[in-house]
Amino acid sequence: MRGFSIPRAILLATLALASFPLAEITWAGEIKTIGEVVRLDPRLDEVLSRDAQIEVLAHGFAWAEGPVWVPRQGGYLLFSDIPRNAIWRWSPKEGLSLFMKPAGYTGEGPWGGEPGTNGLALDPEGRLVMCEHGNRRITVLVREKDAIKRVLVSHYKGKRLNSPNDLVFKSNGDLYFTDPPYGLPRRAEDPHRELDFFGVYRLSTNGKLTLLTKEMTRPNGIGFSPDEKTLYVAQSDPNAPLWKAFEVKPDGTLGRSRVLYNATKEFQQGLPGLPDGMAVARTGHVFATGPGGVYVFHPDGTLLGRIDTWEKTANCCFGGPDGDWLYMTADMYLCRIKTRTQGFFPFRKRR
Repeated sequence: MRGFSIPRAILLATLALASFPLAEITWAGEIKTIGEVVRLDPRLDEVLSRDAQIEVLAHGFAWAEGPVWVPRQGGYLLFSDIPRNAIWRWSPKEGLSLFMKPAGYTGEGPWGGEPGTNGLALDPEGRLVMCEHGNRRITVLVREKDAIKRVLVSHYKGKRLNSPNDLVFKSNGDLYFTDPPYGLPRRAEDPHRELDFFGVYRLSTNGKLTLLTKEMTRPNGIGFSPDEKTLYVAQSDPNAPLWKAFEVKPDGTLGRSRVLYNATKEFQQGLPGLPDGMAVARTGHVFATGPGGVYVFHPDGTLLGRIDTWEKTANCCFGGPDGDWLYMTADMYLCRIKTRTQGFFPFRKRR
């Protein structure tokens, strides 16, 4: 499919709207911190020091999501603000700026409460790939200067996807993604739905789209183990808030699944949020957002502790010059915490 562009004037339009005030920036100096680290296993010390704190970088967002670290130009973070239909850019030197608007919905008229992009990732060429809620598709930014995008996938067997949510690349370039209903105005009950399930898919480098599983009621965050033999998928269902680990077969399809962790107890205790996004360290530790904050799992599946933001924490990613900062989008906040590990990146092209 041919690329298309969005008028630059619209892309860089102001976000100073009455309903969504412009985000405020917290500059370096006196650093604001939130939350706490809950330690459940002494092995947590291997990846988080005892004095690690959650630093607030910026706040005032409507619902921050989908962070991704971009290593070029000195390094910067991109993340979604779904209700604002915008993507923000944050860098240690320049702070916060608007990167793209509109981002996930380019139609006319309103489109529910979550029209923007959700999960963001970099493809093997270092280009930004976006899950677009309102447009119900996944696109790649093929030329940033002119804001030219190309649609990667929007339909399965002729039927429109629900609203692609999160995504991860395998080292061979295949794209794995989840497709729950959260970008639809009425979600699961929306009349625009064309599929009667919420799936996990693979888009191969040859353009073939494969449904891998539809066993999860609300598939959300997704990530690979470093050896790519396991695919982790979060389920953001309040009736079954959990994470599953799927066997990845040699041909890239999925085998049997097992429950990595069920967070029903924490959710019923009133901790805010549900299983959502995740980031995997090169050591195999899984950092997964859920009720209360970010759950840290040992490679053997043991829950080691939580990074509690005390907010509904949507997603996280590794970044920074050495890849050892964990960036978190927690409701209105963009924050980070220093770790003793580094992120797992199947490929990274610097330019």
